[in-house]
Amino acid sequence: MTSPLETAPADIAQGLRRVAIDPVSRVEGHGKVTLLLDADNRVQQVRLHIVEFRGFESFIEGRPFWEVPVMVQRLCGICPVSHHLAASKALDRVVGAMPVTPTATKIRRLMHYGQVMQSHALHFFHLSSPDLLFGFDSEVNHRNIVGVAQAHPDIAKKGILLRKFGQEVIRVTAGKRVHGTGSVPGGVNKHVSMADRAMLLADAQQMVEWAQDAVNIAKQLHAQNPALYQRFGSFRSNMLSLVRADGALDLYDGVLRARDASGRIILDGASDQRYLDLIEEEVKPWTYMKFPYLKALGPELGWYKVGPLARIQNCDFIPSPLAERERREFMDWGQGDVIHGALAYHWARMIEVLHCMEVIRDLLDDPEILTGDLMASGPRQRGGVGIIEAPRGTLIHHYEVGDDDLVSMCNLIVSTTHNNQAMNEAVRSVAREHLDGKALTEGLLNHIEVAIRAYDPCLSCATHALGQMPLDVALVGPTGELLDRIIKSHSGDMVHDLSRPTGLAA
Repeated sequence: MTSPLETAPADIAQGLRRVAIDPVSRVEGHGKVTLLLDADNRVQQVRLHIVEFRGFESFIEGRPFWEVPVMVQRLCGICPVSHHLAASKALDRVVGAMPVTPTATKIRRLMHYGQVMQSHALHFFHLSSPDLLFGFDSEVNHRNIVGVAQAHPDIAKKGILLRKFGQEVIRVTAGKRVHGTGSVPGGVNKHVSMADRAMLLADAQQMVEWAQDAVNIAKQLHAQNPALYQRFGSFRSNMLSLVRADGALDLYDGVLRARDASGRIILDGASDQRYLDLIEEEVKPWTYMKFPYLKALGPELGWYKVGPLARIQNCDFIPSPLAERERREFMDWGQGDVIHGALAYHWARMIEVLHCMEVIRDLLDDPEILTGDLMASGPRQRGGVGIIEAPRGTLIHHYEVGDDDLVSMCNLIVSTTHNNQAMNEAVRSVAREHLDGKALTEGLLNHIEVAIRAYDPCLSCATHALGQMPLDVALVGPTGELLDRIIKSHSGDMVHDLSRPTGLAA
């Protein structure tokens, strides 16, 4: 079988130089970036390749449907709850639990908002804040969470404890911090205990205040360098997310809405069960990851971005007062236009952290999480779709189940897949602005990775929070000769090495 990354040397024959960043650091699995430059050092092509094949859609088939919400969590170690709940929502229809009970809905929401909050805190404080606080070109041995803890101990402490609180919310509702079993087709399998509720409530208001501090950090970063934050990785695109029936932000349930690059609504009120009528996936030969687009617009015009930046601009309002105030200030920063800069994802992400904490605090005060019916049931169906807003964006699970209770079909469109074209566009934008005519340096390469990391792609299995990720970049001339090569070791040391072969055919 031919790998999707095996290509003929036609580009080299056309006089183009190829630069490869392989692997991209802090990604789940293996990813690489290739850039083709002409004789004038102008970027002709940039591609983000996801080269790992996982096959979940295939091996889910033939399993009893009640196993699926636990199995699919293995897609990710940082956002397993998102897959857990999306699968449960899809399979609620199979058992006829439409809707699930109020108690089950509130416990699931508590679980999910704890998940989103802790994931956002991990990404911002552990993975992205070193770049944002110290600069993209700063010393690599300092540009990590340890460096943040040394230079900004208060910021590091709040980030770590915010994430810890979110993990405790997951443990209380799902049974474990990672890969729990709390949600099942038809509802949930346990209430929140009085002791656990008291434990979480004791710290909830403090977490709201620290979440507000996190928003302030993001705002200050934008204010200190507005030109960079507006321009870096910026491109115009459509946006897609769930919204509540009244247009409010909703991370757990809702209808599909899309806006164009100028903010005009192009799709609204669409049922999650109709996603196949709305979204198509394009396949390209150089990556295992597909490229979704809106059918009505076609592949050239219909691709979109998802996630925090799309969500807070796609909704009409956020249904919690502190986060809504921050959303309005964020929108004002755009001066009436849609904000498309990649780094704005971080500001939007922190607004969602604040919203999640407001929701968690209120749900902990709701007596229905302590008592009430856990399960619902009704007439069986052959399948269903579950859509949820995962930390990184819209997540779709679709299953068909046979009379033997075995899964006969599984289709998953994960958040990073929705953002595939957007990440490619961001990398292309940054490469054209920062790579042209420049010598290869670690800091320059980090600019490209910063653009990818802004989307927080679902990459938790290899986050490399300390920044110690091997990197091998080769610059090849028009006839295939090796012009330059930089190798970064696990320790972060950078060396030029022209002695090792590149593996690129001339």
